[in-house]
Order: sequence, then C-alpha cells, then structure tokens
Amino acid sequence: MADNIAISVQNLTKKYRIFGHPGDRIKQALAFGRVRFHREFTALQDVSFEIKKGETVGIIGRNGSGKSTLLQLICGILKPTTGTVQVNGRISALLELGAGFNPEFTGRENVYFQGALMGLSKEEMAARFPDIASFADIGEFIDQPVRTYSSGMFVRLAFSVMANIDAEVLIIDEALSVGDAAFTQKCMRFLVNFRQHGTVIFVSHDLASIAAFCDRAVWLDKGKLHAIGSAKEACEAYLSSMLGVPHREKVVAPIITECLADQRQQLMNCSILRNDLEVFCFDPTVDAAGSGRAQITDVYLANDEGERYGWVVGGELATLTICAKVFENLASPILGFVVKNRLGQALFGDNTYLSYADAPLTIEKEGLMEARFRFRMPRLPVGGYTITAAIATGTQTQWVTHYLLHEALAFESHSSSIGQSLMGLPMLDITLTAHCKNETAY
Repeated sequence: MADNIAISVQNLTKKYRIFGHPGDRIKQALAFGRVRFHREFTALQDVSFEIKKGETVGIIGRNGSGKSTLLQLICGILKPTTGTVQVNGRISALLELGAGFNPEFTGRENVYFQGALMGLSKEEMAARFPDIASFADIGEFIDQPVRTYSSGMFVRLAFSVMANIDAEVLIIDEALSVGDAAFTQKCMRFLVNFRQHGTVIFVSHDLASIAAFCDRAVWLDKGKLHAIGSAKEACEAYLSSMLGVPHREKVVAPIITECLADQRQQLMNCSILRNDLEVFCFDPTVDAAGSGRAQITDVYLANDEGERYGWVVGGELATLTICAKVFENLASPILGFVVKNRLGQALFGDNTYLSYADAPLTIEKEGLMEARFRFRMPRLPVGGYTITAAIATGTQTQWVTHYLLHEALAFESHSSSIGQSLMGLPMLDITLTAHCKNETAY
C-alpha cells in the first residue's frame, strides 16, 4: 500500500450464515459440510476502493446496504469472508451508542478501559483525562455508572475519548445525530480541524451533511459498490435514485425583485404546518475566542416593539440584537452573526460592514455598541439551531476578531413542513449605534 493511502479495501466480501433454528448450528457442525442447514446472506460483495490520507469520505446508502458492516470490517471488529482491508495508522471509531462501554463501570473507568483497548498506558490516559472530561462536559456524571447515562451523554463521552487518543483515522457512524446542537457543532469544529492532518470516514443519512463536509462519497447498494465520486455528485445521484427522479437539464428562472405577498401565511399559522421555533436565553458561558478588546454582553431575538421572543413562528418579522462593550478604542467596528444548523453548517447571516463602510463609527474605551438585524424569520426543518455572534475591525477580506461567541443563542424548531435547510437570507434593515460609557444603551 502506498504511503499516501490511509485505507485500502480490495475485493471485500462478507457473508453470514443464517440458521432457521438454534439447533441447526449443532447439526451444521456435525455434518462436516455434507449437508447445509443454513442459508447465506451476503452483506458485502466484491467492494474495492482506496482513501487517501487527509481525505474525508462519506458512506451513503439505504438501510441494509452494508454501511455498518463495511465500517466494522475496516475497524477489525469483523473478519472478511474474502478480500483484504489495510489501514495505515491508528483508528478511532464511534460506531454506535455505548459500543465498547461497560454499563456497570463509571464514565471515568470506561475512559481508561477504552484507552487500554487502544494501546495507551494508564499514565498516558491520566494525562489526557482532563481534556476528555472538559470536552465531554457531563459534570459529576463522569463518576456515575454509564447505564445511568442518556443517549446524548453516551455520545459526549464516546466522542471525547475518540478525539483525545491521537488517532490518524476517525470513523463515525450516525452518532452525531444524537445530542444537542451545541455539542454537535463542537464536534464538527473538531472534525474540521482534524481534517487538516487526518482521515475521516463519515456515515450519515443526512445527505446535506455528506455533501457539505466530505470530499468524496461511497454509495453502497445491496452490499455492492454502486458508485464512488465527489460527495455532491454522489449525493445528488443517490437522492434522484431514491425519489425515482431522472436527471433533467436545469431551467433558469427569471429573477423577481419585488416583494410578493404570500396569502398562505395566515392559513399556515392556523394549521399543523406552522413552523414553531423555541428561542432559548443568551448564554455568555459558551466557547469564545478573539483578542479580548471587546465583549458581547447580550444576544436576543425580538419583535418590532422590542419584546424578546421566547417563541417565534417561521415567516414572522424578527430583529436580532447584538449588544457589546469595548475595553479599548475601536475604529470601524463590525458586528455580525451566523445561524448554523446542528452540524455547524452556516445557513444565513450578515454583518454591519457594508452598511457603514462610507460612514464608519469609532467606539471609545468602555463604550457600548448595539447592532440590529431585521429580517423575516425563515421556516426551518425540525431540529436544533444556534447563532454565533462576533465583533471585529477591518474589512470583509482582512479583519481582526476581537470577540467571537459560539452558540451565543440557541433555538429549536419543533414543527415544520420544510424538509431542506436554506442558505442565505436578505436583511430588511441593519443598524449599528454607539454609546459613550456614561450612557445606557440597553
């Protein structure tokens, strides 16, 4: 296997024996192959591909297509019937909830147990344990038996162990579909950084995640390799196959610039199609970064009367307000935000730069800032979402970040008739106001 190849799969086949009755296993053993008391099920058949170091590859396919079997063969959990699997580097895998955990052990004990399975000494795991506990962020539950854990806590601990054992290859099988949006985004940020030096195999039924996150995709169908290619093209072909939609030439529609009324709005809001979004409180304790010359003190959604939303309906007008305090004089400050889905994919956002490029503000030391972004709240698929807010100076191509607050505000879509996320949303109005230190801005 070449040095630049992380995983090589050649003519891989995995067959299982299916017995109709438990006693048939004994009969088969005593028959010495003269009589067959079972039927064979082929989970994988003659699959071959290579993954280069540093690649992120998605595995797609219907349930029962052989995705999990393939991952278990790559990890060495299963042995192939025929064919070979070669891996260049240490593998860390997150295949299913609780896999490899002893339910009677505490989280701490399971961490050391997993380290021993990966060939790490007790001293090496002790050095890594503070980072594992910090990443998992499950508090005192780290010393409780894992049988008491929720599915989200299982994922937190399992991913934290996986992220801190210096693996060269990470394998993730649908595990990130469990848990809150903030932790999922934390995991995605880790994976984005890991991609710079490691190899990732990512299995998910979320095709948007595969297309956005992966370089290539492997499409399995009934145990066979159906196609392998760019993630975007493979996902589009797979989706067309599932829906039975043939490929057609793209039609360019005329651009409509006027604001059109949607007479369905009132009807939808009175029906089960209404998009209810629960808005949570601002959280100043989440991960932050920047020079520290300023700090975001509040982020909230409100109506046109300034009343903060606890719930908002998709389609309603909303204003996102970002409040900040500066600790040094800032010339031409830029305040902005990005709305992300649970996987950390940016859906829409904006900043104040263009609105004030011709008349930049200067904020004095100990001064206050307040940016408002008015837009019509989009209808979003069911799931968790977060808003990242930031303060910077400079331009849209060269800037210095003074404070960036991940997951500053979270909201949850509880019901929706929408099946796909959006990218981009126009702002109806953007304002930025400055106040001296003796004034009250909010």
